[in-house]
Amino acid sequence: MDLLSSTTLRLNLKPSLFHNSRLSASTPLSERIRPIREFTSFQRLTFASRQFSLRISSTRRTLAQTQRSIHASAVALDTDKDKLPADIEVTETEEPSSRVRLTVKVPSVVCEDCYKNVIMEITKQSKVPGFRPGKNVPETILVNYVGKKNVQRATIESILKRTLPHAMSSVTGKALKDSVRIVTKFPELEEAYSLQGFLRYDVVVDVAPEVKWIPENGYKDLKIVVGIDSDIDAQKASEEELRRRHKNLGSLRIVTDRGLQIGDVVVLDISATTVEQDESNARQIPAAESKGFHFDTEEGDKLLPGFLDSIIGIQQGETKYFQLVFPESWTQESLRGIHAQFTVECKEIFYRDLPKLDDSLADRLLPGCSTLEQVRESLFQRCKEVEQTAREQATDNAILDQLRKMIEVDIPQSLFEEQGRQLYGAKLLQIQANMKLDQKQLASLSSPKAVNEYLESQRENIINVIKQNLAVGDIFQRENLQYSTDELVKEVENSIAEFKRHKQEYDEERVREQVQEILEGAKVLEWLKEHAGIQYVTR
Repeated sequence: MDLLSSTTLRLNLKPSLFHNSRLSASTPLSERIRPIREFTSFQRLTFASRQFSLRISSTRRTLAQTQRSIHASAVALDTDKDKLPADIEVTETEEPSSRVRLTVKVPSVVCEDCYKNVIMEITKQSKVPGFRPGKNVPETILVNYVGKKNVQRATIESILKRTLPHAMSSVTGKALKDSVRIVTKFPELEEAYSLQGFLRYDVVVDVAPEVKWIPENGYKDLKIVVGIDSDIDAQKASEEELRRRHKNLGSLRIVTDRGLQIGDVVVLDISATTVEQDESNARQIPAAESKGFHFDTEEGDKLLPGFLDSIIGIQQGETKYFQLVFPESWTQESLRGIHAQFTVECKEIFYRDLPKLDDSLADRLLPGCSTLEQVRESLFQRCKEVEQTAREQATDNAILDQLRKMIEVDIPQSLFEEQGRQLYGAKLLQIQANMKLDQKQLASLSSPKAVNEYLESQRENIINVIKQNLAVGDIFQRENLQYSTDELVKEVENSIAEFKRHKQEYDEERVREQVQEILEGAKVLEWLKEHAGIQYVTR
């Protein structure tokens, strides 16, 4: 990292261990009943630790970690290895967004000592014409040979390298990784040094933010209401899954002598326009249009309310016209409350020719089963696991959402950018997995412009995730919670084994950090569930 320039916004495309492994209520049923062991490698660690929807947190990355990422020519922040001939003067000023400005004044005696060291180093490395190797070269000749400007710049760099570790001592242990930055421009340093013989420069660094609870210790008496979607009910879900599997064993036959009925599959061409008082102002609604749309009438609850009722009875080749209103709860915000005029043309209608549902279908419905009752019981047990997982996930999410509302915190910019990059990196990994982007497309999506646009558009979400992380970390420390060394070692080994099995690159130290964060979060959620009042309501 170049300490004389602004921190570069980097995008880490390596897989995040904090990918949420639990299944939500909105997950398709066919996905929800898959065995847990089918989860991907990057989900294994988080599931084993009862993942709690937290992403990568930077709050515990201290200055010691920052040292490892600083370029070799920059600063090694170790005050014990390089004693100064005199003390430097440091003035500390707190700034917004948990940032500290350090104004550093380096006395002339320290500058002179750095100058002598530079001259000694140049003497060792330079081969001045007319002087044998190892023979002392007069300082004036040496400076003229190397260039006065170059000597001055090397001296300033030496001053910064030697004094910055001492200047940072007041924030050691709380400075955030990759946030240390000298803000005084180098030309200003050159001018000041040449005129005054001493050096003054400013450093800014983000520090771990202070978490303030409102009310104080309010997390100790949480009252949580957890909304559970009705479609995760194990009994209902298993029955729906059985129907789905039964339908997959049937054949579709063309309907020619009647209109559409519940249970049919229909192919539709759909178009829609807005309904306006002045019909000339009506406009198309692209999001509501579809050609060759295959619709299973038994899944009518997944479409716009009233749509199914409006097309029941339609026959092949017939066109129906009707108006509907998109509800305020509609997923696409741009369509909420819109009055739409629909034009629907029926292309084809099919009915299902289903085999009789009895024991003879058991093995085809679920391999390994010999009776229909075994199929029902196996599907029910799988859905029961999913129901419990979804309930736990909903509980965790409700607790985390409540926690972030109970704290006030001044979030550092570097922490915001780090969290945003991780979320965006996870998003790109998902896009890449689904769409198989080429290098040009991936480069475009990874550009600084694309990342910055994401950071701005998702600012509120990123801040909420950070607040959850900080709240959890603060509770872990306040309540002196702990996890065993065996837990840590086991999870690290499991995670690394998964990376190796899938031939993925990994940083063992980073894996360990992430495992620690996961274990801390799991302990905090476990503690909160024991002390909170939790009420479940079905939505």
